[in-house]
Amino acid sequence: MKGNTLHPLAKSLLSLAVLIAVQSAFADEVLVAVAANFTAPMQKIAAEFERDTGHKAQLAFGATGKFYAQIQNGAPFQVLLAADNETPAKLEKEGLAQGGSRFTYAIGKLVLWSPRPGYVDDKGEVLKKGAFKRLALANPKLAPYGLAAVETLTGLGLLSAVQGKFVQGENIAQTYQFVGTGNAELGFVALSQVTKDGRIASGSAWIVPANLHTPIRQDAVILVNGKGNPAADALMKYLRGEKAQAIIRSFGYDL
Repeated sequence: MKGNTLHPLAKSLLSLAVLIAVQSAFADEVLVAVAANFTAPMQKIAAEFERDTGHKAQLAFGATGKFYAQIQNGAPFQVLLAADNETPAKLEKEGLAQGGSRFTYAIGKLVLWSPRPGYVDDKGEVLKKGAFKRLALANPKLAPYGLAAVETLTGLGLLSAVQGKFVQGENIAQTYQFVGTGNAELGFVALSQVTKDGRIASGSAWIVPANLHTPIRQDAVILVNGKGNPAADALMKYLRGEKAQAIIRSFGYDL
């Protein structure tokens, strides 16, 4: 054996060590602020993202309006997945987001839902009958889905009739909890929260026609803290990929 020739086992171990070192060198973390309506799909996407790229996405869920205030006050988020397209645009204009990184990752759908089978009809006539005591919706000042709910009720001419029955959640996740726990008989939530395999998973629902409210275009943007972070860039690319888009569609979103 020549002095500079490695044993096959040593070669294998060296190759493995180099591979691990390379993967570690290119594996980074990104802190992501995620709109509450996108909780379930993003949890699934983040797991696939880590498996496929080695990068890790640390997720925080909440109301888009609240995230906006936190980012203005120096919160360390690196990527924002908003529930609208206005907030990322404002952050970009204010110099708090990376120019040119913004894109629409999903178009949300609003649904009137009750956990009780047969309670909500497929045309939303239950709203006109007004036999319910509480109607849940997200705070329209913080959550785009809440604003879409108010626009829907306004368009139907029902806002003044049902406004006294509102139970407002800080975000769409809390709104869903209000309905799910019976604190409200029905409520406006995101279709993604009540959909499984392309169907309403339980209860009864009316998918609100898109022409009754402003389109819920949900934009993603890299924030100033994420500039130059390979994991942030990789996540934005991953969200545009086939695997992520298939997951997004499976939760009832359009693209």
